[in-house]
Amino acid sequence: MQKFTLGMLGAAVALSMSLAAQTASAETVLRLSHQWSTSDVRNKVAEIVAEHVAQADVDLRIQIYPTQSLFKAREQWQPTSRGQLDMAVFPLAYAGGVHPEFNLTLMPGLVKNHDHAARLNASPFMERIKQIAEDDGVLILVDGYLAGGFAGREKCVTGPEDVQGLQMRAAGKAFEQMLAAAGASIASMASSEIYNAMQTGVLDGANTSSSSFVSYRIYEQVKCFTPVGDYALWFMYQPLVMSKRSWEKLNDAQRKAIEEGAAKAEAFYADEAKKEDAEATRVFKENGVEISDMTEAQFEGWRAVAAKSSYPAFVESVPDGQALLDMALAVK
Repeated sequence: MQKFTLGMLGAAVALSMSLAAQTASAETVLRLSHQWSTSDVRNKVAEIVAEHVAQADVDLRIQIYPTQSLFKAREQWQPTSRGQLDMAVFPLAYAGGVHPEFNLTLMPGLVKNHDHAARLNASPFMERIKQIAEDDGVLILVDGYLAGGFAGREKCVTGPEDVQGLQMRAAGKAFEQMLAAAGASIASMASSEIYNAMQTGVLDGANTSSSSFVSYRIYEQVKCFTPVGDYALWFMYQPLVMSKRSWEKLNDAQRKAIEEGAAKAEAFYADEAKKEDAEATRVFKENGVEISDMTEAQFEGWRAVAAKSSYPAFVESVPDGQALLDMALAVK
């Protein structure tokens, strides 16, 4: 009797383990890659989607790989389009070599503030950008623009006339073209190198994101900061994307969970982007740096310079580029 009971118990344990293994194997795991640290706003965007999906209990889990631990930053587009990578938080302009149309998502003067960015996200222009992405096998799930400003080592950089004769670092080729047209010399470097370049006098001014200005402590090397306010030049579209092949493998409940999580993440992203800009202004001000807001006239002055430099360069490189540029500029 005892042997039978133990045998029954053993069978029950074995059956339980088998069922558990079957349940575990039934769970779909999606891999999400990005280049930033776990404290970055873009990692939090990914976490919001992953947490919502986990709570939905639909046999789906999103595993996040931050800090380029799965793919290098600029190498994520092709794996996503081919279904080798499921999801990514990805600056779309990084894929400008594959789809030059995407270079408009990092173009001076196309976005003037965060409210304008929201209108652009809901425009026919962005519908076209998303269609190009989808045609290449990538779905855009979460819209998001992050912004940046200027900093000057010895003086404020707000209007085009301020960069005449200065050695400047810009974030993106189109911004380099615009600054050069305004009379600046260009020093190309990663944002992580700005501090030392200013400290040694190699660099007079820089353009980068609000978060980079703070995280790299640029406020220790400059006298003036032009923050993101009612007007700013530097906006970069950095959405959360998903492989269309991976999406099509999911069932309706799993897709619904991702869509609900994406909606939460997008709302957070929009609010947090504004907070990062405000935090940069606070940090620079607290460290004794002069704050110089960009005026509408200065913004329009920069746009006029871009219209003679960055915009024509884009149009020349893209079939129907003028039509796409006009679609973006039409959003007021």
